[in-house]
Amino acid sequence: MQTISAQQIQSVLDWCGILEALRQGHSGPRPIGDGYFIGDASFGLFSRGVILPGKGAGVKIASIHPANGAADPPLPTEQAAFLVLDERTKGLVAMLDGPEITRWKTAADSALAARWLSREHSEVLLVLGAGPVARSLTDAYLHIRPSIRDVLLWNRTPSKLEAARLALEARHLRVRIVEDLDAAVASADIIVAATSATTPMIRGKGVRPGTHVDLVGGYRPDMQEADCDVFRGARIFVDDRQNAAESGDIQIPMRAGVIAEGDIEADLFDLCRMRAFHRSPGDRTVYKNAGGAHLDLIVSQYVVEQLKAR
Repeated sequence: MQTISAQQIQSVLDWCGILEALRQGHSGPRPIGDGYFIGDASFGLFSRGVILPGKGAGVKIASIHPANGAADPPLPTEQAAFLVLDERTKGLVAMLDGPEITRWKTAADSALAARWLSREHSEVLLVLGAGPVARSLTDAYLHIRPSIRDVLLWNRTPSKLEAARLALEARHLRVRIVEDLDAAVASADIIVAATSATTPMIRGKGVRPGTHVDLVGGYRPDMQEADCDVFRGARIFVDDRQNAAESGDIQIPMRAGVIAEGDIEADLFDLCRMRAFHRSPGDRTVYKNAGGAHLDLIVSQYVVEQLKAR
C-alpha cells in the first residue's frame, strides 16, 4: 500500500484538474455510503465509508480536537487519513493525508457548484473563517470567478487573518479584514462560511438579491452558520442530499418550518447532469456543502493516477 503525503498531493493538484475530476465523478452512479460521529464539540471521532459502483471504494477516519489549536506550539485540530480500495481486487491501494485531501475536495465541491449558482461577473467575495479550508475556498473562488476584485475577510479573531490578507494583496486584490459582518454581508456577491459556528452569523435580512451563499463549516446537527431568513425565498442546493440532511444548516430551518425537503432544488449530481441551468440575475442561491467520502475518493483516485503518470 502506498502512503501519500500532503506534499505529494500538493505537487499534482490544481483547480482545473480537480474540478474536472469532480465533474466527471458526478456524472456516473451515485455513491453508496455510511458513517458515524462519536463525541461532541470538544473531541470527535469521525468516519465515512463509500463505494462508487464501478470506480472503487474508500474510507475516511478523522480525529477532531479543537483544543489542539490553543497548544504551544499549536497542534493540528484535525488529524485524518483516507484509504483507497481497488475496484477489481478490493485491496488497499493507498493511504493519503486526510486534511490535505479535505482542503482540496471541500473547496472544489463548492467551486464546482458555484460555476452554476453564483453570478458570472461577481466582484465582491466575503469569506468567514481563518483555517486552511477557508483559505482554500478563497483560492478556488478566485479561480472560477476571475472577475472578483474585492475580498472581505472575517473571523472572530481578526489577527488570524493577517497572513491571508498579505497573500491576497500580493495577487493585486483589494482585501479588507472586516469587523461589521452585517455590513459585509450586505455588500457581497458571494458569501462563503467555513466556521464551526453553532449560532448563526449570516443574517438573511442583509443578503442582497443575486447573492450566492455557500455554507461549508457545519457538519453536526447543532451547527448553523446562517439563520433561517437566509433560506426564505432562496433557491436551495446541496452537494449530497443524504449528508446535507444531517447538518444543522438544513435540519434547523426544516424543523422551524421555513423549508421542506422538496425545496432543495438539486444536488451536485443533478447539477453536473443538467444540459442547461438558468439563473436569473436576482436569484439568491444557497448551497450546503456537507462533504462526503465520495468526494475524498474521487480526489484521492485522481491524485493516485497523477502520481502514477509521473
